[in-house]
Amino acid sequence: VDARGRGFTALQYRMSVLGITFLSYMAYHATRKPPSVVKSTLNPSDDSTYPGWPPFNGPNGNSVLGNCDVAFLSAYAVGMFFSGHLGDSLDLRLFLTIGMVGSGIFTMLFGMGYMWDVHSFWYFMGIQIIAGLFQSTGWPSVVAIVARWFGKSKRGLIMGIWNAHTSIGNILGTVIASRMLSQGWGYSFIIPGMLMIFIGAVVYCFLVISPEEAGFAQEGNENGDAKADKKTKQSVGLVKALQIPGVVPFSLCLFFSKLVAYTFLYWLPFYIKNTEIGGETLTASQAGDLSILFDIGGVIGGVVAGHISDKFNARSITSAAFVYAAVP
Repeated sequence: VDARGRGFTALQYRMSVLGITFLSYMAYHATRKPPSVVKSTLNPSDDSTYPGWPPFNGPNGNSVLGNCDVAFLSAYAVGMFFSGHLGDSLDLRLFLTIGMVGSGIFTMLFGMGYMWDVHSFWYFMGIQIIAGLFQSTGWPSVVAIVARWFGKSKRGLIMGIWNAHTSIGNILGTVIASRMLSQGWGYSFIIPGMLMIFIGAVVYCFLVISPEEAGFAQEGNENGDAKADKKTKQSVGLVKALQIPGVVPFSLCLFFSKLVAYTFLYWLPFYIKNTEIGGETLTASQAGDLSILFDIGGVIGGVVAGHISDKFNARSITSAAFVYAAVP
């Protein structure tokens, strides 16, 4: 038995894949969360005793912070398109590891701006753009790996539990960033970045990316049909992907869901910090802790939605119902 578990049963491999990919994408989200927690420190309210951190504490500080978010998400969106194609042709374990290590390094470099007393807008903007490109490697890779190991049976419940990595990562990133603020806001980025690199090493050493690599037939291809196996590995172009039934409506659904989710992801702690609650204004650390409730709801909702979609075999109705329920 080597580091990647040669000699494991198929079930043991599947559980290890779920666990490692869970940790992987949890780390991706943990490194996305610090900007939202430190916003109110970088650009504090007028009554704060802390002066903030140039270039984020000027009269247009919120716009500067928003521009950094836009830069990250724009690079992430562009990178996502290319990452999907690259993931189809490269070793996914290596590709995912490079993405994680790169994300960890550039998350740390953002925090090092505090250590190095950097106040250049273009330094932070450049860091966010490159970090966004590295971050785009995560989702296409982990989804492709999980899809290779699991069939459609009970996929709703499995994905509901597994997809909790997003909310767990947000919670972890928030807790770390909030606790590190007292040591200096730079540590709120450095510690999650180090965690990301460590889990990237775990991915490289232990993740088995496909049943074939472990000596099993791919899920849904138990007969080992070489022609079918080759077909599953072929890359699908954008036009053909859009022609697949359900892709466009579900893409639009995810687009608007993410629009709301990322608003909370990047601005909820800042909003809480600058809004009186019961006549009191919370500290940045307390605001970060309170924002965790949103992600706790995400964990519960994802599992419940997955179970319902499996029980009634109604993916579309379940998705629509939860989206409409989120409107209020």
